Parts: sequence; C-alpha cells; structure tokens
Amino acid sequence: MQYSAYYVEESDGTFSASISKLELEKPTDGFVQIKVSHSSLNYKDALSASGNKGVTRNYPFVPGIDAAGTIADANSSHFADGDEVLVTGYDMGMNTPGGFGEYINVPANWVVKKPSALTNIEAMSIGTAGLTAAASVAKIQESSQESDLPVLVSGATGGVGSIGVMLMSKLGKEISALTGKASSVDFLQSIGASNIIMRDEYMESPVKAMERPLFSSAIDTVGGSILSKMLPQISPHGVVACCGNVAGIEVNTTVFPFILRGITLAGIDSAESPLEFKTSLWNKFADEWKIDLSPLVKIVTKENLQHEIDLILQGGQQGRVVLEHGE
Repeated sequence: MQYSAYYVEESDGTFSASISKLELEKPTDGFVQIKVSHSSLNYKDALSASGNKGVTRNYPFVPGIDAAGTIADANSSHFADGDEVLVTGYDMGMNTPGGFGEYINVPANWVVKKPSALTNIEAMSIGTAGLTAAASVAKIQESSQESDLPVLVSGATGGVGSIGVMLMSKLGKEISALTGKASSVDFLQSIGASNIIMRDEYMESPVKAMERPLFSSAIDTVGGSILSKMLPQISPHGVVACCGNVAGIEVNTTVFPFILRGITLAGIDSAESPLEFKTSLWNKFADEWKIDLSPLVKIVTKENLQHEIDLILQGGQQGRVVLEHGE
C-alpha cells in the first residue's frame, strides 16, 4: 500500500520537495501506525523542509512535528484501532518521518488520546506551538508573584506568541505584545493585546543592567538581544518563560535581575516534555483554557505547503498554518 507525503530529497547538497507516493510499512513492536488527518506548520518543520542538518540528519525525509489522526494499526495494548490520537514533538518530524505524510509509525509512548472536546483541526491549530505557549503560561502561573504590571509577549504574531497572548488574555492579564510588524497592530489587538510595542522602538535604547519594572512576567519566543533587554525590566519575583531563539542564541545580562529582584528565567521545552504533562495541557485546552483559534488559522493542502514554508522562513507568517490531508 502506498500513501502520499510531502517528501524532501537531497541531491548534491541541494534540497527539493515534492508530493510523492511512499510505501507504507507495518509498525514494529512498541510502535503504532496512525492515519494522519491533519498536521501543522512550525518553524522547525520549515527548517527540516529546507535541509537543515541540525534538525534532520538524513534525507530523503517527511517533516511534520505534529499530527492528529486515528490509529490504523495499534500493535500496542494501550490503544485500539480507530482511537483518535495526537502526537507532538519528541523526534517526530526531525528524524522520524512526520505528519506531512498521510501515515506515520511512531512509538506508542509518544501518543496521547485526543480529548473529545477538541476536533483534529482545533488540536493542530494548537500543536507544538500551542503546547509551548501553554507550558510557558503554566510556568508563569506556578512561579511568579502577582503584579498589576502587564505580561510581555515577544514574537507575538507567531504561533507560540499569538497563542500565548490569547491564553494570558483569557486568564485576565493585561498583555504587551512585542512585534516587528507594523501591519499586525489590528491583529494583535483582536486576539487580546492591550499594548503593542514595536521592536525597533523597543531596541532603540541600549540594554541596561537594571531598569524600573515594566512587566510582571514575559513569554519570550525569540531570544537574543530581545531577551537581554527584557530581563532587567521584570518586576520582583516575575518569570520569563524562554522558548525560542530566532533572534539569536546568546544572552547578554548581569546577575542583578536575579539577585536583586529574584526573577526566574525558565526554559520551556514542550517537545520533550513527559507525556503526562502534555496530556494535562491538552486537557486544559479542551476545558478551562479552550480558545477559538479559527481566526488565526490558515488551512492548506500539501500542494500549497511550500509557499507557507517559504513565508515562515522569511518571518512573514502570522498565526497558525494547519495542513489537511485528503482522503
């Protein structure tokens, strides 16, 4: 049996993608086979699709770090054929063929049963980006001290940032959204941001060792100089949830924000989180944290996925892109 996939191949150091028919293999012991109905586009997927060997070591390859679908071959006592399930992160879409194919074979201990209150489209509108945002919010709730100052969200138009804005707004927090896109003011206000801060203006003044507190906590999706700038602006016992590096991997700071204000810089890695933690976040999204992401979502097919990949690599993507597989 063959299935269709967005398939990335390498020839003499050049990478190209096509919609290809691949042979479906039976899952080995400890693995389950899932018929994928939907996936989503993340920055890591775009890197894999463009031949980034830091993400995917060997090609040809099928990217896609997120998948929603039904068990086609359980091969496991934990699942039955027909179960509706979700897979996000771990090695899927990096070195294990992922959700840009209509079938995947993955370890059973990567798989979560989908909450019935979520559709597959809703789940993939959340995806790894949403779980990362939710993990950031949970860390801030768990660790930070209450403050009337706003929460800062950097990279606010991206997948993680936009869902972070929506979740924090739903929880009653005032949000300051940091963006480099002047055209996105209306979008950010529509999803719950009270204050829009333009990145160039924010970065005009040099980074200082300490500044007066401007924000209670922050979700930082970009890293680099942005993260360096915000740390001295966090109020006492606030939390900065750090989950991205598109602005750089180096942080220039001092110990002052940590020893004089007791702030916490918390690393967020939802992709490798324990399955129990992911399950708890999915259950929150299905219940008290349920948000309507439909205004943020663009649904595409494999045939027009390349355009969206190019857009996200250029920094032009806004909101979420969900891949819908055909029958």
